Amino acid sequence: MVVGTEKLESAADQGGEILKPRTDKREYRRIVLKNSLEVLLISDPETDKCSASMNVSVGSFSDPEGLDGLAHFLEHMLFYASEKYPEEDSYSKYITEHGGRTNASTSRENTNYHFDINTDSFDEALDRFAQFFIKPLMSADAIMREINAVDSVSCLPFMFTQLKKHLSRKDYPYHKFSTGNMDTLHVRPEAKGIDTRSELIKFYDKHYSASIMHLVVYGKESLDKTQDLVEEMFQEIRNTNKSIPKFPGQPCTPDHLQVLVKAVPITQGHKLTVSWPVIPSIHHYEEAPCMYLGHLIGHEGEGSLFHALKTLGWATRLYAGEADLTMWYSFFNVSVDLTDAGHEHMQEILGLLFRQIKHLQESGVSQWIFDEVFGIINLDSVSLKSLIHFYILLLLKLSAICEAKFHYQAKRDPVSYAKAISRNMKIYPTKHWLVGSSLPSRFNPDIVHKVLNELTPSNVRIFWRSKKFEGQTDKIEPWYNTAYSFENINEFTIQEWVKSAPDVKLHQQVPNVFIPTDFSLKDVKDKNIFPVLLRKTSFSRLWYKPDTKFFIPKAYVKIDFNCPLANTSPDAVVLSNTFVWLLVDYLNEYAYYARAAGLNYGLSLSGNGFELYLGGFNHKLRILLEAFMQKIAKFEVKHDRFYVIKETITKAYENIKFQQPYEQAMSYCSMVLQVRTWPWTEKLDALTHLEPEDLVNFVPMLLSRTFVECYIAGNVEKNEAESMVKHIEDVLFNDPKPISRPIFQSQSTTNRVVTLGTEMKYFYHQEGSNPSDENSALVHYIQVHQDEFAMNSKLQLFRLIAKQATFHQLRTVEQLGYITSLSQSNHTGIYGVQFIIQSSVKGPGHIDSRVESLLKDLESKLHKIGDEEFKSNVTALIDMKLEKHKNLNEESLFYWREIKNGTFKFNRIEEEVAALRELKKEELIDFFDEYIKVDAPKKKSLSICVYGSQHLKEMMSDKDKVASPFIEIEDIVGFRKSQPLYGSLKGWSQMKL
Repeated sequence: MVVGTEKLESAADQGGEILKPRTDKREYRRIVLKNSLEVLLISDPETDKCSASMNVSVGSFSDPEGLDGLAHFLEHMLFYASEKYPEEDSYSKYITEHGGRTNASTSRENTNYHFDINTDSFDEALDRFAQFFIKPLMSADAIMREINAVDSVSCLPFMFTQLKKHLSRKDYPYHKFSTGNMDTLHVRPEAKGIDTRSELIKFYDKHYSASIMHLVVYGKESLDKTQDLVEEMFQEIRNTNKSIPKFPGQPCTPDHLQVLVKAVPITQGHKLTVSWPVIPSIHHYEEAPCMYLGHLIGHEGEGSLFHALKTLGWATRLYAGEADLTMWYSFFNVSVDLTDAGHEHMQEILGLLFRQIKHLQESGVSQWIFDEVFGIINLDSVSLKSLIHFYILLLLKLSAICEAKFHYQAKRDPVSYAKAISRNMKIYPTKHWLVGSSLPSRFNPDIVHKVLNELTPSNVRIFWRSKKFEGQTDKIEPWYNTAYSFENINEFTIQEWVKSAPDVKLHQQVPNVFIPTDFSLKDVKDKNIFPVLLRKTSFSRLWYKPDTKFFIPKAYVKIDFNCPLANTSPDAVVLSNTFVWLLVDYLNEYAYYARAAGLNYGLSLSGNGFELYLGGFNHKLRILLEAFMQKIAKFEVKHDRFYVIKETITKAYENIKFQQPYEQAMSYCSMVLQVRTWPWTEKLDALTHLEPEDLVNFVPMLLSRTFVECYIAGNVEKNEAESMVKHIEDVLFNDPKPISRPIFQSQSTTNRVVTLGTEMKYFYHQEGSNPSDENSALVHYIQVHQDEFAMNSKLQLFRLIAKQATFHQLRTVEQLGYITSLSQSNHTGIYGVQFIIQSSVKGPGHIDSRVESLLKDLESKLHKIGDEEFKSNVTALIDMKLEKHKNLNEESLFYWREIKNGTFKFNRIEEEVAALRELKKEELIDFFDEYIKVDAPKKKSLSICVYGSQHLKEMMSDKDKVASPFIEIEDIVGFRKSQPLYGSLKGWSQMKL
């Protein structure tokens, strides 16, 4: 039964004050148009992009019987054309050519449309957008083409979700196939004499009413001006007084509970998902019962369920929380990624989970249980007075974390922000439109207890996925052909699992040392526009950039440990990768508290070693840095964890063969071009033979020669930044027996790129690695130049002009594939463009010929481009490039890229904009004629062709067509060795003192 629905819906209709972050300078206004459309206006004079998002409160749950996927299909169709703007695809073309992006999504109860664009083009874009909801055109020709597009959507992300839906009530809309395909949208309706277009129009007329729409408009102008604009453009949307559709009831009857489902996934790995239908916590968002329980059950610190499973060697990841939530039902899920050993101990794992839940249920939902989210209390030794005092302190800390995260949140890009708020408008009262459920403010034991008491053996659904079930299943899910078996289990069985579970001591978590209490801003004396080289030694180099824009108590730290031995061979890469994974694994129980307190971290392989990232509230960041450095300095190989991590990495490599074909093609392209890249098959082979002793011997060698490149930015003073780097040096270099010494000049390695021959075209043909995937893919790559401002600007302008034309011709008109794009590529400072198409209808050879034909069309388009259109595109690109960084992370990533690549062009944007302002139309045409067009004299191109099972027979005939001056690449490594290389932009500059 849904609790509180009426109350929530009435609250959402109320006006009033809107709670916003203390650091937010934007202005907000709620208005309701004459047609009952509810709108939130946002005025941000500092924005470089304007945005809008319309949330329509209808989704796939409203699909008519026999037309599964119609709501999703309608979402696609509204992009085509409208009565006011009848040219097909003109909306998307306008958005793209004026520096914007647009998209939409369909969920169970909502369809959300959104876009952003350069500020000076916002008015017309908003008008075009409004026509979606006023008078769209849905031509029969466009409908058939878009059905093909929907049909080619990849099924991989939806397979398990659809299985859960399949095993639910057939008479409840959760059971439906919401994506749709050729079968549901054309074949079946046609067989029944149903006209899809007529049904589409009927669906639109029935559901698309202003009364169930919520609009967010994010503009640069004043609220008054934006309101005038909105009233003029959106008042024509029909209001049929349609109410938001309601779907009372639950997707699961008792027949769908107390079940164990074994399923065969596409990829390697074992996963266990335990699921209970529960009261949707959206109706108690201020009490947040599922968030509270998710934190308790999903905690990763010492004493937690995950820590116990990890210690036993049974799990590598555990997540607990609400999922599949709607206004009417919800599920509380506990998902566990199992090791091979864990797969064999599934019953004991479930026993431990139910034992923990039973303990929570028997203990009752009281204050001290709520407190245990942040600390451990021994009730036998704590007086009532002390307990109350401790609770108050922890509650203040909880409030401080939640409020700090809200009030000091990083500014998001306008389109993401508008999209999130438009969804919130349907659910929350006006006051909480910006907050949503991110600020729980009421501790209510009864509500938490209700949800907790639903996590019972009689209410459970267990989904167990593993390749080991191949050949052991007897059922097939009809839409994605997932093999599965189904069996009933009872409470007695689960009680037996509880009894058989190991005697593991689970206890509450310790107090969180990472909770920030100092949110003061540093008094920065030097207002540096760009990063400065603050400190350099033979061991390290420190780049420093104080926060002069965002004024929030956060910092960003990147540390690149340049270790020359890290990437010298497949064996070295695998050993380095295992070292990094183990470091993260060893620190997880401790560093988990940092994440909970708003301090993020990451450790990963880089091109020449490994890279540490720390970001978030600056107050306790130094503590986390020192913890990482201690683990690096005192690294040891624990055999039990080594084998778990080896197994995890092995599965990750094995699953590469299940990547989508376009991802495989992009990977082959990188391997052809970039020196010191290794095939995943070679890395997997190296990993197979890896033993703990190999890592014991390797890590001291890896760290023996190191150079540390650091970037520290944000709410950090100079002396603090220098102190952090000095600490790193002390740990690595300044011990009597140092772990590391400076690297030799001859050891300095850089990533270099193959120089393709001019007036030649290279081909690489390869069978797709997943034999069950029918899709093929093409990457048509054109290499142009090494990093240089004027050339960069020409290439970027060409891509802007050609991007939408490419999408329209290859995807919309020719229907070659759902995944179709034109993007700029940058391989270690070597720029080019690449066409990426994945298709189930045509093979790579045919697609490549269509790209060549498109290039001829683009040649004609460029040669005929008018002065005004050229200037408009230049202006749009300049506006895009001058878009300010919205938060510390964005700014830091930009500057870190310059540092990491060794280019140090911190003024890149200004210089490229200056080049654009001087660019003439004739120069762009000359650039295209010289480097891009089909027979360009300086053209260097490479076509990577990956063949799916449906087109595999074409591969040999396509290879036979490769004749001079075309070149077939048979051996990637041999080809790389035979080709000249571009000089490195990095060179030795990073080591000069």
